[in-house]
Amino acid sequence: MDIIDSIILGIIQGLTEFLPVSSSGHLELGKVILNDDNLVPKESLLFTVVLHFATALSTMVVFRKDILLILKGILKFEWNEDLQFVSKIALSMIPAVIVGLFFEEQLEQLFEGNIKLVGFMLMVTAVLLFLADKAKDTNKKVSFANAFVIGISQAIAMLPGISRSGATISTSVLLGNDKTKAARFSFLMVVPLIFGKIAKDVLSGDITYDSANFTSLSLGFIAAFITGLFACTWMIALVKKSKLSYFALYCIVIGIIAVIYSYKVG
Repeated sequence: MDIIDSIILGIIQGLTEFLPVSSSGHLELGKVILNDDNLVPKESLLFTVVLHFATALSTMVVFRKDILLILKGILKFEWNEDLQFVSKIALSMIPAVIVGLFFEEQLEQLFEGNIKLVGFMLMVTAVLLFLADKAKDTNKKVSFANAFVIGISQAIAMLPGISRSGATISTSVLLGNDKTKAARFSFLMVVPLIFGKIAKDVLSGDITYDSANFTSLSLGFIAAFITGLFACTWMIALVKKSKLSYFALYCIVIGIIAVIYSYKVG
């Protein structure tokens, strides 16, 4: 992979993993624009794994204090707020795990330059963001029932073009939860899923490594990690200030462009 391309895709992943504009959708658009179809599947899979690991790591850095407090709470071996929070995270993972295990092949077929689908799903993301921005702020915490519903939205967001952060935060806010707590839950709930997916891909044996790509992989990782730190911190502030409608407009514009482009190419 070209070094410049790897940096660009790293920046796209780092920004769009946290900003509500769909990282998977933008990576598909980026690969089409950069003519990434020349990559063999195994090389592309390795690069995707590296980028996701970078954004998971950036999440852990941003929420390092929260994670340490949660771990300390768990070690008390009491049914306290921290253990309940982890239980809610585990509950929220169930829908995505089921979809990932039983519908992986069907999902992979959707990630083959299907720009038209990406465009329409970006428009769906825009509607969710508009609705969430109009919701009133509260002090309500995410309940167990809420966690499962948010988990369903995360599973749906496995479609290219549906923003995971946009879908989960919007769902949480529309359920009446505090916006800051919604963002915190949304970002932390994906970390175990990312590491689980990475472990599955590594153990599957489908990933091969070529030392010639070390520089490209490293620069892509660094780009995704640094931009991820910025985007995660920025997104938390934007959710507090109810500024999601700006991203909704962006999703609509990019979605329309993607659909028009798909018809021209088709």
